[in-house]
Amino acid sequence: MRPDPTSPAAAPAAATSSTTRDTERERGTLSVTTEQPAVARAIETVESHLHPTPSWAVEDHPMPTGREEIWRFTPIKRFADLLNPADEIGTLDWSLAPGAEGVTVTELTAEQARALAVEAPVDRVSALAAEQSVYRTHIEVPAEAELTKPIVFTAKGNEGQARDHYVLSIGRFAKATVVVKFEGKADYAEKLDVIVGDGAALNLITVQDWAEGAVHGGQRSLRVGRDAQVKTITVSIGGDVRLQENSRFDGPGGSLEQFGLYLVDAGQHIEHRLFVDHNAPHTKSNVDYRGALQGKGAHSVWIGDVLIRKVAEGIETYESNKNLVLTDGCQADSVPNLEIETGEIAGAGHASTTGRFDDEQLFYLRSRGIPESEARRLVVHGFFWDIIRRIGIEDIEEHLRDIVENELQVVQ
Repeated sequence: MRPDPTSPAAAPAAATSSTTRDTERERGTLSVTTEQPAVARAIETVESHLHPTPSWAVEDHPMPTGREEIWRFTPIKRFADLLNPADEIGTLDWSLAPGAEGVTVTELTAEQARALAVEAPVDRVSALAAEQSVYRTHIEVPAEAELTKPIVFTAKGNEGQARDHYVLSIGRFAKATVVVKFEGKADYAEKLDVIVGDGAALNLITVQDWAEGAVHGGQRSLRVGRDAQVKTITVSIGGDVRLQENSRFDGPGGSLEQFGLYLVDAGQHIEHRLFVDHNAPHTKSNVDYRGALQGKGAHSVWIGDVLIRKVAEGIETYESNKNLVLTDGCQADSVPNLEIETGEIAGAGHASTTGRFDDEQLFYLRSRGIPESEARRLVVHGFFWDIIRRIGIEDIEEHLRDIVENELQVVQ
């Protein structure tokens, strides 16, 4: 992501019943795992099976075997190119849509990027992304800026391997919407750090719309300033994707909403791993990720961890993951975790649901003369609409509605 020195803004880079669950497992269409790892100890001690010690050194992140807790759901061979140093590395072709006045994009040295970063890499993929990044980039929205138009980046892969480390910073009391769309085909490793200043407001939308055969892995780390408001929407619909998304707070009063949408086809693997660290009092977080799976070998993974530290009194948090199984032969692994170290909280909870179409909804629609295929489409559209409507950008909302419709063409 080499910036253009002639431009101020250049391109950078509800729970299913136990009877239903048992039936689905017997059919081989459902796999739900629930655990309660010691998240607090994972963060506060030197090392943990679930949260390895962050480090910029690649050698501190051994090659995974698939038996490690953080890798046991991941098809290691499929992500092998991202786990090994590459001899020939490029970057994606980045472009910036018009209308990003006031935004600056500058190139960073490795030392500068590390100094700005929210945290060091927590896995081997992100460590290699940071070490072997061709261009390290800083995208900056100045303090008190109020951008009326979204900042839209498009990153296109052209085969081969690409690795990027980029930092997005939103100044104090600034307001901005940032969109990053990934397209084309590449073996792509990413390290993204997002710093949101005190009192700022950020909408961050990322769309992983890769072509078949693309592989995308990496780490996204977010720091929410005092009284800041942040909303992230992560959409994964193409290629094999594995993203680690970590969030923490830089002071009281911060609010974080994280929404996700994923569509998984036959043979595809999409994995989202989230960790929300409530390390400051009177903070809020809400996580809602939804996915639909169809085709033999379609596999989704969602890991949600929320840690409420002793100092985080008066916080509110809720995390939810819903999976809709459209055909036989799919597997959805969903693991919500909640670790609470103080009783002085306003509220905390989590939920995970995986199942087939709601028979009552289908019956209701069909009883009113709607064909079964159309009824199924309506149910899936309704399932995703609550996420899509939160984007707030009409062309992206329409694009996602079209994608959902196209994906449903093969559903019987």
